[in-house]
Amino acid sequence: MKKTIVDVFEASVQQYPNNTFLMEKVGTQWHNSSYADIRDQVYALGAGLQALGVQPGDHIALLSEGRNLWIVSELAMFYAGAVNVPLSVKLEESNDLLFRLSHGDVHEVVVSGLQLEKVRKVRHQLPLLRHVIVLDAQAHYEEGEIFVGDLMARGRQFMEEQGMERFLAVGRALTNDTIATITYTSGTTADPKGVCLTHRNYTANVEQCLSRVPIDHTWRTLIILPLDHCFAHVVGFYVMMMQGATAATVQVGRTASETLKNIPHNIREVRPHFILSVPALAKSFKKAIEQNIRRQGPVAERLFELGKRARQAYYGESCLDHRGTRAALLPVVKFFDKILFDKIRESFGGELRFFIGGGALLDKELQHFYVGIGMPMFQGYGLSEATPVISTNTQDYYRFGSSGRLVEPLELKICDADGNSLPVGQEGEIVVRGENVMAGYWKNPEATAEALRDGWLYTGDLGYMTSEGLLYVKGRFKSLLISSDGEKYSPEGIEEALVALCPSIEQVMLYNNQSPATAALIVPNREHLRRLGFDLQSKTGCRDAIRQIQTEVSAFRAGGEHQGMFPERWLPAILAILSEPFSEKNRQINSTMKMVRPVIERAYAERLVYLYTPEGKQPDNPQNLIAMRG
Repeated sequence: MKKTIVDVFEASVQQYPNNTFLMEKVGTQWHNSSYADIRDQVYALGAGLQALGVQPGDHIALLSEGRNLWIVSELAMFYAGAVNVPLSVKLEESNDLLFRLSHGDVHEVVVSGLQLEKVRKVRHQLPLLRHVIVLDAQAHYEEGEIFVGDLMARGRQFMEEQGMERFLAVGRALTNDTIATITYTSGTTADPKGVCLTHRNYTANVEQCLSRVPIDHTWRTLIILPLDHCFAHVVGFYVMMMQGATAATVQVGRTASETLKNIPHNIREVRPHFILSVPALAKSFKKAIEQNIRRQGPVAERLFELGKRARQAYYGESCLDHRGTRAALLPVVKFFDKILFDKIRESFGGELRFFIGGGALLDKELQHFYVGIGMPMFQGYGLSEATPVISTNTQDYYRFGSSGRLVEPLELKICDADGNSLPVGQEGEIVVRGENVMAGYWKNPEATAEALRDGWLYTGDLGYMTSEGLLYVKGRFKSLLISSDGEKYSPEGIEEALVALCPSIEQVMLYNNQSPATAALIVPNREHLRRLGFDLQSKTGCRDAIRQIQTEVSAFRAGGEHQGMFPERWLPAILAILSEPFSEKNRQINSTMKMVRPVIERAYAERLVYLYTPEGKQPDNPQNLIAMRG
């Protein structure tokens, strides 16, 4: 059965014409646009693109902050038969942006006023680029640039002159296999690849998501994640669209930091029923909540901890745990809600039922924190090549630490390095097959052949299935620690635990390339160390601070508070203190806030060699003492 994104949009407009589809704040006012309102805008812009000469199959890049016109622009592209190439606003024009615009064979660019200068700087290097459609009015336009309002006016004239049937025929001609988007991966393990996703990839994954998380047409979400993220794109936008529900976007500030400051205000104003999150965002919310409690004094802190533990006990580790004891805990939970947690939840709008976590693995401590305050964060799993959702925990069926049950319908198998299927409980590469699996990588047949084999997507991720039907994801198959005897282990779980449970560690990356010992590249939490009284400007203070980090790491070994969490042989035995954090600026963190291991390893190649020398193995080696100063 044909079901393109255009088909889904038209069906939703037909069924929910007066429901609010999009919410956007301009100045001090929120503006609600119904499904019928948005269709009018989409038609006008889609017809404008046709009038501009856009042909079916043309590629149009979209470089903008999240806003109504982002969503309107993408839908309009489909009515012109075009392919969207969504791009991150964090891309620098000098190489990353230029590469994607060039490699993606982009003919037009839709761009916000804040991002326009980036496109202008590289336009002369893009011979295929014909037009730049600007979403915000400018004092002057360069050759080939056109304001979106003018293009929409041109589109209305086009429909009047050419007739609605001619305009709509292009969108109706789309098939399930028509490419909808080329989404560039963020390149944590290799160079960025353009993931080709079809219309049916999207609509199938929306249906799969709804098999696990039913969304009501009265629900609202606030899309905080960038819309070029596949996760936000599908769950934040298309799932809501199929159900006639409402999607709001964060008010765009004059700078990225101003936009970030708008998030808590917008959450209170929109009152979302669920929010999509990634670990970096979840940690930021957690930090703000804890700081607010700390400011209220030790009594509030103690009550917060007691209440949190009561609700954690109420929920248990799984929906299958403690069913008999939950009734006894309910009065305690309600008591702490009344005196404390209702106020915290009100700061998130008061309607929030849950977070859905994706983009990277959430550590269990983070999940325990959110369930403890009555806003559970359910871990999901997916990747762009699967459009992206593969599995998720839900309110009805969860186990913290797992990535939940598979969406339906979807096939999954766990394979060894030779591609042989493994039994339940054994770790191997996660391999999936379903209508959500990508068509391939743009202009990269070698990578496509490696990832897609006989209809199966080889994800490159390490995991296993349980007899309960739960998926556990352990990390990247290709970022494994490899010991001197050839045994392999995924580092992500240890790294997340070190950051979550060692307050003196801000960031950490583990490294072991066939060595007897694992090394840790550590960005220290200098603010915390100073609060503990360490003078980081003195040699003695730096040495003592390093010992503090050692002590916290040792808590994972035999006799320590966290013993048994991980096999000891994989815990870091050698420490490198770093003077600067992993960041987007130094390209050691990508736009989804994941570490880019190859970049980090290249940056610290000499340091990694030094760590395995007799001097380098000493925690207070000269390089560590210098780096600790910051």
